[in-house]
Amino acid sequence: MDVRYSDGTTETVRLLGVDTPETHSANTPDEFEGLPTNSAGENCLADEGEDATAFMTRELEGKQVTLKFDSESDKRGYYGRLLAYVYHGGEDYNYKLIDSGRARVYDSTFSKSDSYYSAESSAQSERRDLWRCRDAGGAGDVDIETIHADASGNDNDNLNDEYVILENTGSSTISLSGWTISDAVGQSYTFSGTSLAPGETVMLHTGSGSDSSSDVYWNRGSAVWNNDGDTVLLDTDSGSRVTSRAY
Repeated sequence: MDVRYSDGTTETVRLLGVDTPETHSANTPDEFEGLPTNSAGENCLADEGEDATAFMTRELEGKQVTLKFDSESDKRGYYGRLLAYVYHGGEDYNYKLIDSGRARVYDSTFSKSDSYYSAESSAQSERRDLWRCRDAGGAGDVDIETIHADASGNDNDNLNDEYVILENTGSSTISLSGWTISDAVGQSYTFSGTSLAPGETVMLHTGSGSDSSSDVYWNRGSAVWNNDGDTVLLDTDSGSRVTSRAY
């Protein structure tokens, strides 16, 4: 991340303690615990790298941030970049990347490593973002491809423009019958009779309509996804976590 100080000087900051998937070079899946070391794992990580970049750009670009340094770490890395925690609005965005599953903990010495590893463990068990790549290329690989939380106009007046898109990125047709999508407070929708062939998508609209192979409807009378941030959770009919995505 590039930052500009009030005197006009600039610095490049390497976020301390985190490692996101690469976007401009090949990824090495075996750096991410449990991921398949094949092209499916590489391609999945490339997508997740783009997501991590988009998240940080959306959250921080053009905003005032605070850099905090760690007495247990060097102040600069191999390429002369500052090594720092990046804070905005009182939140540690290095930690947010780990907690949301958009990064792994970078094995190094820093004082927050215990809390970072704990957040990483939770993200792994919840299959958040990049950790859903553990199933990349498999029969059960379904991704939360798009979250469109902010409908045009008033969300409650335009419920069908609030939606989530799922994509089958695996190699076999997957039945979603009995699978559930839920938010952070437990509001949930259960799929019935929906199947996805490899590469196919289905859009879950919050409002009402007639279900088809590509569009299904929650039939809610009010919006469900918070515009200022929420978590989408996808579980199988047996309750196993497929993936989750925070925004």
